[in-house]
Amino acid sequence: MDILFDYVLRIETFLLLFVLVLLKSSIIFVPQNRAYLIERFGKFQSTREAGLNFILPFVDRIAADRSLKEQAVDVPEQSAITKDNISLRVDGVLYFRVLDPYKATYGVDSYVFAVTQLAQTTMRSELGKMELDKTFEERDLLNTNIVAAINDAAGPWGIQVMRYEIKDIVPPQSVMEAMEAQMKAERVKRAQILESEGDRQAAINRAEGEKASVVLAAEADKEEQVLRAEGEAKAIIAVADAQAEALRVVGETANTEQGQKAIQLDLATKAIEAKQAIAKESSVVLLPDGNTDAASVVAQAMTIINQMNSKGA
Repeated sequence: MDILFDYVLRIETFLLLFVLVLLKSSIIFVPQNRAYLIERFGKFQSTREAGLNFILPFVDRIAADRSLKEQAVDVPEQSAITKDNISLRVDGVLYFRVLDPYKATYGVDSYVFAVTQLAQTTMRSELGKMELDKTFEERDLLNTNIVAAINDAAGPWGIQVMRYEIKDIVPPQSVMEAMEAQMKAERVKRAQILESEGDRQAAINRAEGEKASVVLAAEADKEEQVLRAEGEAKAIIAVADAQAEALRVVGETANTEQGQKAIQLDLATKAIEAKQAIAKESSVVLLPDGNTDAASVVAQAMTIINQMNSKGA
């Protein structure tokens, strides 16, 4: 009886373990951003995504585990020849992700190796279309062209290339020395250009300053001449006004009795002085007759003045 009980207990234990193994084999947990490819009797059955999934134990198996996250793969350094026959050493980094786990598993043997080799060949092809200077100046365009070319070829593999970044472009030592000499010459050229531009601007500034100085001097001279002319005009007008006023005062005074006597006295005095001057300068002395003595001269002058006054009246 005890032997039978032990036998039954062993069978129950075995069945329990068998059930547990079956449950464990039939339940799978797929992590986030991953995909499991299930094969049944060696043939693709389904793709299981993140979460709880069930399979048939001993019939279904996980054929492949594919990551759906973006991956970065280092592209090894390789040699490439540019359009102007310069040999370069180039390496880069490739960023891609699996869009279709089925194609990535059954469309290519190793999609990582395949996409890396494709990146290398595409990079050599794109560099062969460009000259050396363009490879440094248009690196972004080169990266874009490589990504477009890889995506066209990697479509059947279920791979999408996100971007490609060139890390280093190393030309031969002789080319680097020539480029360094060219850069040095360019820097010297730019320095000379800047210096000449500075000299040119300084000369222009000096010329403009001299021009402004000449203009200001001319304007100052013009103002001075105008002021001098206005001053001389005002002086002439003032002298003329003074002379006119003097003549008016003399005329008014001469029209009086006292003025007539003063004029007679002045004329007589001037006549005597004139004869004295003639006597000093000449050895011949002319004695006045009755018509040329001082009294006659004064009388004649007074007659003329009276006639002029009577005409004015």
